[in-house]
Amino acid sequence: MDLQILLILVLFQLKHFIMDFPLQSEYMLGKLSRNDWRMPLTWHSGYHAFGTFLVIFPLYGVGIAFKLSVIDFVLHFIIDRIKAMYNIIVSPGINDPRFWNALGADQMAHQLTMLYLVYLLY
Repeated sequence: MDLQILLILVLFQLKHFIMDFPLQSEYMLGKLSRNDWRMPLTWHSGYHAFGTFLVIFPLYGVGIAFKLSVIDFVLHFIIDRIKAMYNIIVSPGINDPRFWNALGADQMAHQLTMLYLVYLLY
């Protein structure tokens, strides 16, 4: 495997963790609500897009970084809204295996997004 590809994948993993956990504010958690979810989800997805820009820009420049950031924004927005809708409809508690399956599917979809972004680079 090309060392640059490995570096980008590792940086995407770090970016995803930082944006999805430490930097996800209480306001952004409003993305999970039935109403008034659009702006919190937009901010959350925007953080992810910005992180993608920071990972890609130094190696590939503004144009490619911007394009991949837009793709990441759109896919992150869609994936997180689907998970939120599932949780609203099903309402699994934290001790319900369906809660953890939904979280796992959400995280897997984000991992596949990162792999797709790397694929687009090459």
